[in-house]
Amino acid sequence: MLLNENTRAKYQAEICPVLDNRVVSPGYHRIQLQAPAIARTVEPGQFVQVFMPSRHSQMLPRPFSVYRANPAAGELTLLLEVKGRGTALLAEVSAGAALKLLGPLGRGFPSPPPHSLLVAGGMGIVPLAFLAASTGAPGTLIYCARTAGLLVCPRPELDRPGLSIIEATDDGSRGEQGTAADLLSRRIEGAGAVFACGPRLMLAAVKKICRRAGVKAWFSLEERMACGIGACLGCAVATTGGYRRVCRDGPVFPAEEVILDE
Repeated sequence: MLLNENTRAKYQAEICPVLDNRVVSPGYHRIQLQAPAIARTVEPGQFVQVFMPSRHSQMLPRPFSVYRANPAAGELTLLLEVKGRGTALLAEVSAGAALKLLGPLGRGFPSPPPHSLLVAGGMGIVPLAFLAASTGAPGTLIYCARTAGLLVCPRPELDRPGLSIIEATDDGSRGEQGTAADLLSRRIEGAGAVFACGPRLMLAAVKKICRRAGVKAWFSLEERMACGIGACLGCAVATTGGYRRVCRDGPVFPAEEVILDE
């Protein structure tokens, strides 16, 4: 399995009408856009830069992993958490308005082999939901958060034939009680590969489990970005090959290359 080197430079700007913007959980919004050019070419794990509405054009764009893409309908779906002024402005955009997007950006996931484990912590579910929907291979999605209210992706949107879904919360308020690492350690034997996205501490624990089990893993990293195309170097992370740019060299990296201070 090789990362797709051809997807890194094929991005473009597109003016995208907003089809729907709705609250899925307090502080979380699901935005559906008409984005035919990006929807045709985006791969799971890639992201887009979303520019602010025109009256706030002086603000930097915000990066978002793609949650869903429908090439036939030319539609793209994003899931955002309101964390600051920029995301608050995007959460207020109404259907019928338009947003400028740049993408698809970065390198996505390789194709999962059968019986892969997809491990999502919190908003790490976004790229993994897209990955799970894009492959027909049998596998398991482990979806974890601190508490039930933070499992913001509706279960019906994740379901597909051949995919087992295991929800878990640290406090036991929904699904199994335990962390992503707890659930992964009980299921790692026989896994075809592991694909993970979530908080850094979670990824460090996942890396240790995969190393001990001899299972190949890929991580989608979450870092602050400015330009999104590798020019500003603001999202550089330490790897075994030196500092790499998450926006251009990633966001998906082989787990053994990423230095997580574990």
